[in-house]
Amino acid sequence: MSAIVVDDDRNLIVSDTEPTPTPAAGEVLVRVAAAGINRADLMQRQGLYPPPPGITDIMGMEISGTIAALGDGVDGPAVGDQVCALIAGGGYAQYAVVPVDQVLPIPAGVSLIDAAALPEVASTVWSTIVMDAGLTAGETLLIHGGGSGIGTHAIQVGKALGAKVVVTVGSAAKGQRCLDLGADVVINYREQDFAVEMAGQADVILDIMGGSYLSRNVDALAVGGRLVCIGMQGGFTGEVNVGALIAKRARIIGLNVRNRPLTGPGSKAEIVAAVAADEWPLVADGLIRPIISTTLPLAEAQAGQALLESADSVGKVLLLIPGADA
Repeated sequence: MSAIVVDDDRNLIVSDTEPTPTPAAGEVLVRVAAAGINRADLMQRQGLYPPPPGITDIMGMEISGTIAALGDGVDGPAVGDQVCALIAGGGYAQYAVVPVDQVLPIPAGVSLIDAAALPEVASTVWSTIVMDAGLTAGETLLIHGGGSGIGTHAIQVGKALGAKVVVTVGSAAKGQRCLDLGADVVINYREQDFAVEMAGQADVILDIMGGSYLSRNVDALAVGGRLVCIGMQGGFTGEVNVGALIAKRARIIGLNVRNRPLTGPGSKAEIVAAVAADEWPLVADGLIRPIISTTLPLAEAQAGQALLESADSVGKVLLLIPGADA
């Protein structure tokens, strides 16, 4: 099959001789139509975020496509079903294997291609701000990187749940896109200090920056606030005022999805089931939709990653896989 591989100089190139994977027991084989590009892919390419043990080196953590084969013991999905899926790797390819518990139906009203923009962001956002941080109606959600794939999705989830949504962005254009998606307040971090603007007001913070924002995030938290760290774009380490954290009875939560267990409490299967049961109806009702910056052919994966890295995109960048039915 055709797939994207990384050469010795860390360039992304097409290989037409990769072996087509075979679904093991409890897995399905998906003929991939489209794959989402995520920042985790950029980190993997740089050698900073290797795939979990036993997972292919081919990048790509969310796909849409058609089920082509079933492994032993699979009950439910059928060959020919159109699906989207959360995977630990292998999406930049014509075929990918997926544990059956990580297969999602295509939400009502969403096309097969556009559905590739949903599994990773939906699983990340729903598991962090809803399942772990417990965002509820009437609370204030602060989202860093409001124009990112995660950010544009989180805005919609926050509004659908009845929260006040505040975002940080780096440009007026991105700020306007966030307002169009329902954000209540936009903070341009090039001109404003979010910690001053939000001092003591944020019930939940979804943070992609990590170390460089840590102390200011604590300043922005309300009493009982929850800071959810899912990225390290601003560094791996930072200082925090423990006294302020204690005084606010606040929590700092570090979370990811890729390295979670497949099944059991806190697992990928649990998250995917919650997304299907609780978020997909919001998508079907039009309260949440995939936000796509651009689609590119698989062979232009490197350009797609460069676009994501440049921060010039708003929403998701998708790769279209040759030969797939859309």
